[in-house]
Amino acid sequence: MNSRRRFIQAAGALGVLGYTWPQALRAQGIELGKIIVGFPAGGTVDTLARRVSDRLRGSYARAVIVENKPGAAGQIGVTAAKDSPADGSAMLLTPSSMLSIYPFIFPKLQYRLEDIAPVSVGAYVNHGLAVGPAVPESVKSVKDFSAWSNGNPDKASYGSPGAGSMPHLIGVLLAKASGTDLRHIPYRGAQPGVQDLLGGQIASFLGPIGDFIPHVKAGKLRVLAISGKEHSALLPDAPTLRELGFPITVREWYGFFLPGKAGPDAVRRAAAALQPVLAQPELVEFGKQVGLEIQSSTPQQLADLLKADAGEWRGLVKETGFTADS
Repeated sequence: MNSRRRFIQAAGALGVLGYTWPQALRAQGIELGKIIVGFPAGGTVDTLARRVSDRLRGSYARAVIVENKPGAAGQIGVTAAKDSPADGSAMLLTPSSMLSIYPFIFPKLQYRLEDIAPVSVGAYVNHGLAVGPAVPESVKSVKDFSAWSNGNPDKASYGSPGAGSMPHLIGVLLAKASGTDLRHIPYRGAQPGVQDLLGGQIASFLGPIGDFIPHVKAGKLRVLAISGKEHSALLPDAPTLRELGFPITVREWYGFFLPGKAGPDAVRRAAAALQPVLAQPELVEFGKQVGLEIQSSTPQQLADLLKADAGEWRGLVKETGFTADS
């Protein structure tokens, strides 16, 4: 499965948007801005939001905070953003799963795609399959893990950041492709799941590779494979699922959004503020250290990306019968 991830970064995007940084600042006069994150503090999405919020203070708004709204596998964060004021004071930073997969697996979803307005891509991320102390040290590959799982069905499990999330879907596809019966355990974000993985409560976890890196360096976790099409410089020994023979290639994106009722001016102001922030060398370098490929986009590029992804995942959900209970 080749996941379409089409993105062309616009050179001189501020000029394309028709705004300059001073114009954006003068136009809005926001006292308190916030970035809503639908997951607990400490995870990859939250960490990126905090880095960005620090750099928006004094320019986009006098003060900018991160507001964590965990629950319902990220749905609560999107719903909170949908219901926020339309003046640009509240942005949402969310993984693509909540928008490109959830509409096709949750019949009672509290939001629609029209309820949020695309502003900019924030980053791209690869997911990884990690095992912890509940799995013997002799398990060093996906093949080993599959054999161990089939021999220990009562222990064979994997966690994900949420039911219906991209890592959950990767787990379903991997279990099917490898002929392994794996029990899915959803969490309210990656951090609680990684903690259970470290504590031996679950055998494995699928999530953003950045959440594993410090524990891999400490020798507490082993990443058996990653979801992207290329090796990660941060985990050079981890093969891709594709090269192991599994037809799975997925790179998820994180995006910034405003409430759907926000007007074009508010969207342009937010995009004009995010563009230079996401281009700052120190933020790009930080992203490399935690497994994030920091990038920005125009609102239209993000809208096109979301539309393409939603169409792709709709077909896959129908083909595989994937549900939040899979």
